[in-house]
Amino acid sequence: MSEPIWLVDSNRIATKIKSASGTYDPKRTNWKSNPTRACPSCNHIIDNSDVAQDWPGLPRGVKFDPSDPEIIWHLIAKVGIDNIKPHPFIAEFMPTVDEDDGICYTHPEKLPGVKKDGSFSHFFHRVINAYNTGTRKRRKIHGDILGDVRWHKTGKTKAVILDGVQRGCKKIMVLYMNMAKGGKPEKTNWVMHQYHLGTGEEEKDGEYIVSKIFYQQQGKPGDKAEQDLSQVLLKLLPMLIQLLLNLAHLNPLGLKGGILI
Repeated sequence: MSEPIWLVDSNRIATKIKSASGTYDPKRTNWKSNPTRACPSCNHIIDNSDVAQDWPGLPRGVKFDPSDPEIIWHLIAKVGIDNIKPHPFIAEFMPTVDEDDGICYTHPEKLPGVKKDGSFSHFFHRVINAYNTGTRKRRKIHGDILGDVRWHKTGKTKAVILDGVQRGCKKIMVLYMNMAKGGKPEKTNWVMHQYHLGTGEEEKDGEYIVSKIFYQQQGKPGDKAEQDLSQVLLKLLPMLIQLLLNLAHLNPLGLKGGILI
């Protein structure tokens, strides 16, 4: 008995892989493969309806989740360094945002394919300086009705090592929202990891970078309660130790009224 045959068109393979995440319900999707293909020589349509079967999707858990070095490799291939060519499917997984305003001028919810389910979305885009002079980057969301919304860098810039050599850097940014002018900005759950080539901490104006955007999921209520309890116990532990030491100093034999305690 021969093995089943499925025809998968390359421009939709990314969608199929993304749909294999934990939030995907296979019962709601009816995958269909295109059983026809044009001959590259004479454009004659070849029909494989007699052998092709309905595309079953991909097993739950299959996802595109490259590591930091792998993201840098794709960025190297994007700009053509070392004669490395991009993978033919990479545009399906890391689309290029070419708008003049830049990715940081757009709210994450308005970017193509971005969801609030904890999944990652990757984009190639160019760095745009906020001003003609200086190195400050555009990180303020324009046209947002929620007030002043902008990305803020958190933590230190990290080196990304590829094949034992630093080939890029990684920055982590969080989206903050300020409803009232002069008020205190509030942290949102939107997080962005930005990657650029080179060893310098600042990326260059106009160069390609990769942004990995996701909505950070909140932990379960039970998990937060346990974490809060652990933090309280850790704070109380030094006081309890000091109390026991004081008691041992006052009664080194541990006797009270002739009774060992």
